[in-house]
Amino acid sequence: MKHTISLVMENKPGVLSRISVLLARRGFNIDSITAGPTSNHEITRMTVVVEGDEYVAEEAVKQLEKLMDVVNVKRLDDLNAMRRELILIKIRLSKEQRGEIIDLAKIMDCEIVDISPTTLMLEHSDRPEQIDLLVELLAGYEIAAMARGGAIALQKGEETE
Repeated sequence: MKHTISLVMENKPGVLSRISVLLARRGFNIDSITAGPTSNHEITRMTVVVEGDEYVAEEAVKQLEKLMDVVNVKRLDDLNAMRRELILIKIRLSKEQRGEIIDLAKIMDCEIVDISPTTLMLEHSDRPEQIDLLVELLAGYEIAAMARGGAIALQKGEETE
């Protein structure tokens, strides 16, 4: 099972490294780590997705809360958070397949961001499950390249941290 953890931390050099080393050293299976600035340039928000059972998720939160530069740690689930991922996927195709891929892109609400005589590149941002579905639907075509970003997440409602 995948667990999403949101961290708010001081924007200092090496914080991302310390967090990833801490999790790896403790044997947590990291599915993804995404970090970026917030509206306050002194603070960075990080989304970490770990795989494992309930104990793994609780232990990861406990370990992350111990780090000095970490301001806040929260577990997020589908009920209290919005999660999104980004994917760029380049498909090698024939002229006959081009229409099929364009139709699929429309149905899945993907952007066509590049097109050449033999390839088409799609961009899609959505829930991780929808990204998985897109990849599954394109599996019958020749995927030339794919880049998938890690999850980002924010808690729903009025709370900001």
